[in-house]
Amino acid sequence: MTPRRTAIGIVTLGLAPLALAGLAATPAAAHGSMTDPVSRVAACFAEGPESPQSAACKAAVAAGGTQAFYDWNEVNIADAAGNHRQIIPDGKLCSAGRDKYKGLDLARGDWPSSAMTSGNRTFRYKATAPHKGSFELYVTKDGYDPATPLKWSDLEEKPFLTVADPKLEDGAYVFNGVVPNKSGRHLIYSVWQRSDSPEAFYTCSDVVFGQDNGGAGGAAPAASAPTDQKIEDGTDKSTVDHNGHGGDGKAAGTDTAQAPAKAEAGTEAAGTPADTATDPGTTAPNAPEAKAAGTPVARGDEQPAAAQENLAETGGSGTTPYLAVGGAAALALGAAVMFGTARRKAVATPGGRRGR
Repeated sequence: MTPRRTAIGIVTLGLAPLALAGLAATPAAAHGSMTDPVSRVAACFAEGPESPQSAACKAAVAAGGTQAFYDWNEVNIADAAGNHRQIIPDGKLCSAGRDKYKGLDLARGDWPSSAMTSGNRTFRYKATAPHKGSFELYVTKDGYDPATPLKWSDLEEKPFLTVADPKLEDGAYVFNGVVPNKSGRHLIYSVWQRSDSPEAFYTCSDVVFGQDNGGAGGAAPAASAPTDQKIEDGTDKSTVDHNGHGGDGKAAGTDTAQAPAKAEAGTEAAGTPADTATDPGTTAPNAPEAKAAGTPVARGDEQPAAAQENLAETGGSGTTPYLAVGGAAALALGAAVMFGTARRKAVATPGGRRGR
């Protein structure tokens, strides 16, 4: 075998393990929302962000804009790590404390709702990017008033349903549970905590047990989940990137990165440099002060994109793997350099003349 062929073989053999390693470590992100019973954000997206039909969805769009509903499947906190009650303030449960989704926190009794019965019930959670994790579902206590901002104390203390890694059917997680005895208008709150990442997702689903008495704001319309066609049609206007968080620049200036909750309701962190990390002394999920029940952790409004990608994209066990362009480019560049070096050594003689 000639020196040149030997060099090429070495380069090829050397790249193969690297390429396989790159594929094995490809990240995947999780996104989704409850569709049975239909979440607020999914119901308003189904109505159409540009021309919502219900009064509640119109008000939500007026409060937070249309982008939140094109990004209906990303009501998340990238570094929640199970500390949901500590990092989401009262009154901001439906938005997960994110200013982008503040329209979901409007306190009103006419949100589009789903009929609900006590007893055995099948739930469906649309997963536009599935990932391993567990679901917890809570229902509001007797006497819940939809005309007041939702607080953690409005929910029953313990979830009525907890399930890990439920089955995936036709792009949705499907699981069964027993719904407590309730009557009238209530809300079901879901937490989807990934097991391979600190990232978590949140939904508020308005439900009615029996006949709706209208609540505050009159009788509520029935909620409808977005169809697969509706989801596909809205993809071009979504800033959610399933190969990473934060969008791809299609909607410049929008809130595309994960937005942790703030310690004080109504406060905003404006002008935070993109390369500024949050203060580890106040934001670490495992810090002792973060464990005090009911005490929101002080946090910035948005995480730097690079930081939240590292948090939200971990491991290679996702069902939507991809080969990062940067990694492929690096491999190609490395191959070119190695081949060029080997070729020059193979064809050069000690005297500087080309060999035969």
